[in-house]
Amino acid sequence: MLNERLLAAFEELKFMSIPQIYDHHAEEASENSISYLEFLDKLLWAEIEAKRQRAIKTNIKLAKLPYLKTIDEFDFEFQPSADERRIKELLTLQFVKRSENIILLGPPGVGKTHLAVGLALAAIKNRHTAYFVSAHELIKMISENIQSGKIHRKIKTLQKPDILVIDELGYNEMHGEIAHYFFQIVSERYEKGSLIITSNKSYGYWGDIFGDNVVATAILDRLLHHSTTINIKGESYRIKEKKKAGFFNSSRMSKEE
Repeated sequence: MLNERLLAAFEELKFMSIPQIYDHHAEEASENSISYLEFLDKLLWAEIEAKRQRAIKTNIKLAKLPYLKTIDEFDFEFQPSADERRIKELLTLQFVKRSENIILLGPPGVGKTHLAVGLALAAIKNRHTAYFVSAHELIKMISENIQSGKIHRKIKTLQKPDILVIDELGYNEMHGEIAHYFFQIVSERYEKGSLIITSNKSYGYWGDIFGDNVVATAILDRLLHHSTTINIKGESYRIKEKKKAGFFNSSRMSKEE
């Protein structure tokens, strides 16, 4: 009878972990003469931790990350221009608390997306929220919402995550209305939420991306006011792997050059 009452109480309180572990903890408390308060403390903190893990799992799913890779998995030896000390400092997540931005610049394949994902994942595991979108997907998203008349609602949605990751800025141009609404997204998040942007174009070429130097300057003015820029200059990981697999013959390439 008491067991049924307990299960009913757990259900009423929406406890999901305690019903699975309370028998074990009750037995342990009896065998080791654990006090009632210590017994209750163990049960409640087990429930809290389980709730945290469920929230992390949900937030990872909502973040739409292209893959799950941590900063610890990044090969700093292969990519020494990626300042390991500065990136490890970013893992303190103070940039999220201060609503600061991170811009990762470099040619294709040097690990910019990996670093962006790793930082977003670290933030999610520390009870922050994030959302990942490629610049190509964002252009499509803006265009569709302009046509449907829901663009302002979409911009508000993009303000909600603690971190908004925009990947591969520079591969597709953002002219006219698209550039205008991209500016709105950056402006609305200014000093309110963090942006992590990866780009294959240095800042001097952003006028080409947005088709207007004035718009590009306005965007950069807000992005760079509170920000960290990481420049990565190195070989592509994909080319590295192809070399390992024998797709590139370095001696032959040198002769041809």
